[in-house]
Amino acid sequence: MTTQMAREIGEQPAAVSRTLEALLPLRGELASLAARRSQVLFVARGSSDNAAVYGRYLLEAHSGMSAALAAPSIATHYRRERDLSNTLVVSLSQSGETVEIVATQDWAKACGAATVAVTNDAHSRLAAGADLPFVTQAGRELAVPATKSYTAQLAALAVLATALAPEPEQLDAELHRVPQEIARQLDDRAGIEEAVAALGRSDSILVTGRGLVLGTALELALKLEETCLRPVRGMSYADLKHGPIAVVGEGLVAVLVAASGGPLLGAMTELAADLANRAATVVGFGGDEGFRAACDVAVRGPELVEAVSPLALIVAPQLTVEALARRLGLDPDAPRGLSKVTQTDRSPTPTRG
Repeated sequence: MTTQMAREIGEQPAAVSRTLEALLPLRGELASLAARRSQVLFVARGSSDNAAVYGRYLLEAHSGMSAALAAPSIATHYRRERDLSNTLVVSLSQSGETVEIVATQDWAKACGAATVAVTNDAHSRLAAGADLPFVTQAGRELAVPATKSYTAQLAALAVLATALAPEPEQLDAELHRVPQEIARQLDDRAGIEEAVAALGRSDSILVTGRGLVLGTALELALKLEETCLRPVRGMSYADLKHGPIAVVGEGLVAVLVAASGGPLLGAMTELAADLANRAATVVGFGGDEGFRAACDVAVRGPELVEAVSPLALIVAPQLTVEALARRLGLDPDAPRGLSKVTQTDRSPTPTRG
């Protein structure tokens, strides 16, 4: 029986196409809102936080604008007033109803920020409270694990970053190729069965990536944990090299994600070979022929420039997670103890001062 998660993974070409069609015309309005503001601050949790990691890298690497991830508890618990008059705050929540994210956006606006809400619900509190709602067009998502809503968020962030770049249309040709690359990932599933088998044999899993695809690695690690109930460490290539690599050995499955090109591909290929030499089983998603040759199991990724590759690179990992959950006898549509709208805690309403 086809799961709801699998159906929603299959809906991603249309979801991304609709989202680009809806949001690309808003680039001028977004650029005006961000005028004379020198930095972007992302507010998110969970899968949305992983999308924000991509947004941060894309803004700094492609658009040349300073960006950072916010700590919502500064607003909701520490209640610290900040001068955000030079800041564009981008809040992400697929439902638009996560209390902590809505409250942090309200706090940011009270502190002088211009606000953009990336949400899949035009009628949500997050959208209503923002200066500019950036509404994704994923359609209603029924499975608890975010798939098409996550990918639509990536598309929204790509539009946002290009709007703030010196040449807003520079990546448009690649962006318009994304839906067909996602469709190709859905059709060509070579290596996925082998990846599922490798992951199913181990309770010790590490997922890593770097730069523009780091968010993809973190999202894959999160999906393995919440959907397959596997304890997983997701970290950047750089953090792995600074100590944790010492514990890599036989029995560990190391999952690497890489774009098909870019300045970090060589380092990821060297890492794959190093981990294999340490007796880990290396599963690779994406990269080029050299990267895949260095892995024990390899799944081909999208043929897109690094800047937009995360929009399609996540698809094969999603398919792998859904298949692994079923192999383990789990329901990928409703992971244990999770709901569609997650509230971090009963946060007090933040106030200024």
